[in-house]
Amino acid sequence: MNFHETSISNLLEKFRSHADGLPIAEIPIRLEQYGPNELLEKKKRPVWLLFLNQFKDFMIVILAIAAILSGILGDLTDTIVILVIILLNAILGFVQEYRAEQAMEALKKLGATVSQVIRGNKNVVVPAQELVPGDIVVLEAGNVVPADIRLIECFALTVDESTLTGESVATLKQADAKLASDLPLGDQLNMAFKGTLVSNGRANGLVVATGMSTELGKIAGLLQSEESTTPLQERMSKFGKNLSYIILAICLLLFLIGVLRGEDPFKILLLSISLAVAAIPEALPALITIALSIGAARLAKKHALIRKLPAVETLGSVGYICTDKTGTLTQNKMTVVEVLEQDNPVLSGGESVFKMGMALNHDIQFNDDDAPFGESTELALVENIVATIGLERFTSWQLQYPRVAEIPFDSDRKCMTTIHHYENRFLVLTKGASESISQLINNQKDQEKLLYTSEAWASKGIRVLAYAYKIVDTLPPSIDYEEIEKDATFSGLCGLIDPPRAAVKKAVQDCQAAGIVPVMITGDHPATAVAIARQIGILDQGGLVMTGSELQLMSPDQFLAQVERTVVYARVSPTQKLSIVKALQSSGHYVAMTGDGVNDAPSLKAANIGIAMGINGTDVSKEAAHMILLDDNFATIVKAVKEGRRIFDNIRKFVKYIMTCNSAEIWTIFLAPLLSMPIPLLPIHILWINLVTDGLPAVALASEKAEKDVMQRPPRAASESLFADGVGFHILWVGILMAGVALGTQAWAMAQQNTHWQTMVFTVLSLSQLGHVMGVRSARSFIFQQGILSNRPLLLSILFTFGLQLLVIYVPFLNEIFKTQPLTLKELGICIALSLVVFHAVEAEKWIKHMLLKKKEPSKVKK
Repeated sequence: MNFHETSISNLLEKFRSHADGLPIAEIPIRLEQYGPNELLEKKKRPVWLLFLNQFKDFMIVILAIAAILSGILGDLTDTIVILVIILLNAILGFVQEYRAEQAMEALKKLGATVSQVIRGNKNVVVPAQELVPGDIVVLEAGNVVPADIRLIECFALTVDESTLTGESVATLKQADAKLASDLPLGDQLNMAFKGTLVSNGRANGLVVATGMSTELGKIAGLLQSEESTTPLQERMSKFGKNLSYIILAICLLLFLIGVLRGEDPFKILLLSISLAVAAIPEALPALITIALSIGAARLAKKHALIRKLPAVETLGSVGYICTDKTGTLTQNKMTVVEVLEQDNPVLSGGESVFKMGMALNHDIQFNDDDAPFGESTELALVENIVATIGLERFTSWQLQYPRVAEIPFDSDRKCMTTIHHYENRFLVLTKGASESISQLINNQKDQEKLLYTSEAWASKGIRVLAYAYKIVDTLPPSIDYEEIEKDATFSGLCGLIDPPRAAVKKAVQDCQAAGIVPVMITGDHPATAVAIARQIGILDQGGLVMTGSELQLMSPDQFLAQVERTVVYARVSPTQKLSIVKALQSSGHYVAMTGDGVNDAPSLKAANIGIAMGINGTDVSKEAAHMILLDDNFATIVKAVKEGRRIFDNIRKFVKYIMTCNSAEIWTIFLAPLLSMPIPLLPIHILWINLVTDGLPAVALASEKAEKDVMQRPPRAASESLFADGVGFHILWVGILMAGVALGTQAWAMAQQNTHWQTMVFTVLSLSQLGHVMGVRSARSFIFQQGILSNRPLLLSILFTFGLQLLVIYVPFLNEIFKTQPLTLKELGICIALSLVVFHAVEAEKWIKHMLLKKKEPSKVKK
């Protein structure tokens, strides 16, 4: 039912209520019928179930099975190490999910704790949770609206609905407004909605919806939908499943070959488990978490707080940033941007009658620190005039021309008049909407000038207020606005706007250079939205503008056909914001959504990454978001995008590094029996390589600087694999080369009847990987171009890992644990020399790629 288009008498009849309020005896019955006036949550998953869900990943299951089998077969060390890794990974995931479930808690706090109602013809104060449909509520300035209310009587009531609609200017309510159906919330002038703030005036109203039936409750329902997955989560899930299937196939093949060759089934099963342990990158989940944490720490220094770690990488994938206007692109503070002062005769003493009108015609108050407070538009006007004439002069005018009477603003007249002592006469100052003031002034030429200028400013999204004045000798006993306001003289115009933030235009340009489309989605007026969008560069020649009403009339297919070209949405509802985000996602784009209000929370949660404002943002938007901008600066998003792209590049580098190393281990274990050689590695060797030799340098790769072209590339395609751009081929051929070097070492050492052959193979594989990590720091640049010292954490990790490897080789009690033997200096020298083969091969790969790309370039034709 559209309450805003239904008459009060019909609504009172529908809810069986009366202007004197409900009978006290009726309240328990209605509480039973409608339930308490509070936001309900869907049934929470138990904490223990949240924790268990962390073990559902297919790769984790395979790893756990391998650990258990390894323990059954007698290798408890492997079992303990693997299970500890699985447990740590589960704890990290659990903590993130548990924090994500706090959004509803913040939303429930957004509401009045008590409300003034009329029950049984008496004014009583009751807990807001006990309000029921049919109650008559009394609203006053400073109240949070406790339910959805159809207004019965209004007395200069203005309501700040910015958290619900995105409208920066408080809305003047009209109880008797005749409204059409299907209006957006911001235009329903006879309604007050739960969670909004009464900024001025007072009113009585009929409660028409409580709890989850309110507009705020509908948003709460949207917040309970499932979050979208991040690109990294999707890629890692796909990677994990595919890898697990490959591992199972290889292990089964190895087991069958061994059995067919007549080998001991027990030994071949142990070998298959060793292969599974070698293939599964145990450290990868922890490494990704560490890389994201390092990125999150860097972003915190740049005023971006990450609430959900995968969001760090997601920023590097987004193709669209859907941003709320109010408080995000703009300052959420009305500011005077245009002033037109009519060439009026000045008053005695040379005072400008226009400036005097701005200084005296308002309801702004000052606190003990001389700071003004009050309604945002009047506050902007007063701040402007104080800045123009000075506080001392402003104060002296208040004393010199005291107010003797006023006619408050109302929705019919759309103006406000104050009357002041002026010498022995009275100065009448009127301020209001241009169309209203134009009807009061006594000069047709001034009327035309006023309306022409007002229309020109309004087309730029500027809100216009006009001023007029007259001087009278005496005041009538009864002040009537029709008499006192007529035959006035036009004195000037003021234009106000909620201006863009200083750095937003540059940030928008940077987004566009990076292939990201900024989209404005606001509940504000279309003219204002278009003006701001043009000013900051979001709206260009090819961009489309759409209103919520137009969107509502479209079919899903019609909307999908336009969604990628529409860059400004105005007067949209929270549900429509969500629809826009989902439409872009269904078109194959990763979407970021910024915002600060309750109305933004559902779309913040549904977006691939939700970005809330830290200063002006509501608790609800912050809890629903993945990232919070601590400085509320849109420009910070661009820095975060660059960091996100850097993080993904580095994640790809250490996936490339780790999987190449694991590939080498697989080939080494798989090929050794086929070449009639004993298995060269024990499970403890594999775990050491995977966790230490792979792990420490891989962590240091997270400190690698961003590539030079990182912000000139288009966003990555949603379907792009971690193995794109030649990564998969690199893993295959370098893995085979590394295994070939290790098996060659084994064959040579065994031919020399060297009893240290297993330790040599173990060492060659370990050190080859340290050489490999220096090569994969960049897919394009050579080591001398990057500089060996440009990533000091990586260099230190290589030296530290090399030292640990020497300890495993030469410390006696570690020899017992790792089944190693001390190598001679000659043997160690041979291992180091052989391990450098891989590094030089990777550098050669870059040179070959460089030459091939050079050949593809069109040759220059000599003229």
